[in-house]
Amino acid sequence: MLKVAWSPVYAHPLPEGHRFPMEKYNLIPEQLLYEGTLTQANFFEPAIQSEEDILTTHSADYFRKLQTQTLTTKEARKIGFPQSEELVLRERIINQGTLSCAHYARAHGVAMNVSGGTHHAFADRGEGFCLLNDIATAANVLLRDQIAHRILIVDLDVHQGNGTAAIFNDRTDVFTFSMHCAGNYPMDKETSHLDIALPPGTTDELFLSQLKATLPRLIDQFQPDFAFYLSGVDVLATDKLGRMAMTREGCKQRDRFVMETMKSTGIPLTISMGGGYSPHIKDIVEAHCNTFRLAAEIWG
Repeated sequence: MLKVAWSPVYAHPLPEGHRFPMEKYNLIPEQLLYEGTLTQANFFEPAIQSEEDILTTHSADYFRKLQTQTLTTKEARKIGFPQSEELVLRERIINQGTLSCAHYARAHGVAMNVSGGTHHAFADRGEGFCLLNDIATAANVLLRDQIAHRILIVDLDVHQGNGTAAIFNDRTDVFTFSMHCAGNYPMDKETSHLDIALPPGTTDELFLSQLKATLPRLIDQFQPDFAFYLSGVDVLATDKLGRMAMTREGCKQRDRFVMETMKSTGIPLTISMGGGYSPHIKDIVEAHCNTFRLAAEIWG
């Protein structure tokens, strides 16, 4: 059965005037339930991630600052959210959602987090709406517990996964692959094991051709036994932050290729949703829902 992490705290309200689209975290499961793609049995509510697991990836000093809301003004500004206990709790639950999904993926082939994809969080700081790095933490826990030994992270969000790249920069047991828009946030890029920077205005054809020429080769060379996929929909032409020109159908073909490739090679896959900032919430929700529909179709 396809297992999906979701919690009411995912849609934790932000101060009035903050334009981050938190409402999508309720609308995605509501739509999938309404249309019958998923049932309540597919969903589980994650627990709060332990400090021990968080410290596999993040520094003790940084985590203490988050817990006590003692980030400097500059540090908080880099994240983009106001400091609060509720926000840190939300992030810990999102992190645990991705880790729990990884365990489900081992059993069922795939599992999905309605949130996550917090790839701008570094070991010692947060950036770009990301406090704790859910995929990096899940990967480190799997490696620590010897549940996986070689992990591939496929990051197809429109923004480079700079935090993830920095965390695993000198590692040989994790391979970070980021395909993103050049000239977009973050302006100062980190170095992934493989970065493909696509030009602004990239269409479905260019994006898909690059992906199809790259992903099977990486799997053949690296031989991962587990994979994480960040499936951001900020690659859409409608996105106000993305600067790319993909259609919803192209985004769907991207997801299908990643999923079918992983299933055909027998690699368990955990998917985090990542970004999406189109002005009309329906564009964000529909593109994200396509990812869930495909997983339900491909894994039955």
